[in-house]
Amino acid sequence: MKTLDEFRRVYETPLLDLLFQAAEVHRRHHDPADIQRCALLSIKTGGCAEDCGYCAQSAHFQTGVPATPLMSLEEVRERAAQAKELGATRFCMGTAWREPKDGPQFDRILDMVRAVRALGMEACVTLGMLTDAQARRLAEAGLTAYNHNLDTSRRHYPNIVSTRTYDDRLRTLRAVQNAGIAVCCGGILGMGENEEDRLMLLVELAQLDPPPESIPINCLVPIRGTPLQDAAPVDSLELVRLVATTRIGFPKARVRLSAGRDRMSRELQVLCFFAGANSIFFGDKLLTAPNPSASDDAALFREIGLPAAPQPGSPCL
Repeated sequence: MKTLDEFRRVYETPLLDLLFQAAEVHRRHHDPADIQRCALLSIKTGGCAEDCGYCAQSAHFQTGVPATPLMSLEEVRERAAQAKELGATRFCMGTAWREPKDGPQFDRILDMVRAVRALGMEACVTLGMLTDAQARRLAEAGLTAYNHNLDTSRRHYPNIVSTRTYDDRLRTLRAVQNAGIAVCCGGILGMGENEEDRLMLLVELAQLDPPPESIPINCLVPIRGTPLQDAAPVDSLELVRLVATTRIGFPKARVRLSAGRDRMSRELQVLCFFAGANSIFFGDKLLTAPNPSASDDAALFREIGLPAAPQPGSPCL
């Protein structure tokens, strides 16, 4: 699927039929028992120059999140090793930057990527906007994937961010793909967009060549002090419809159920897994947002008859 009309036709399919179709596509391309777990660490928190209206780390808002310096290589290596012991196959590292600057800090990021890869794990980073040269250096260091979300549709985007354009984001995605790094790119639901905006985001993702290997679907976690602090929760069935539509439109991608899982019932999460979501983050925190505990996730997986740990050799894309 490439066009808005194509995505809309799928999205508007009667829900039970939509779920059945999505489950069929999912099982055709993936092992339904393989729901991958990835660990995410904020390696440089707060003080970001961007004004993304959902973000606790923006310097434009008073959210109570202090700015902290970039972590040391030793601390990141230790945290990655701990995550591996808990079953993570990919270690993701995030910085509250508009864009990285060449120099000692970027060199340290490269060393962190090498350290994670030396542990036998996949490495993902989200650093903001990249130049072509920076993307190539990350690829040379062994980076597996780069996360850079489009957040929402092009038309709704100016209501959320003013310090970075939609095309800025797309340029970074092109730089990453040209360097041969896998792209992890999705969006956030619940920021005042409508259902068509969500489908327009999927159209944008479908235009990438190749399309993203990983598509995070985040539900907004309202943060006090941000412009979206009073945003209404995402409708559960709208979330399930979008997960199912994403699975059908991107049959080979990892559809990642990301932020906001701590607000989802166990039943809603299971329905999303049935609809095609097959990757989660585990751990008590996603950057600065709450997340279900690893023990809660393990208990849920046991109750629905799935492995409590990732399958050996499963990549986390």
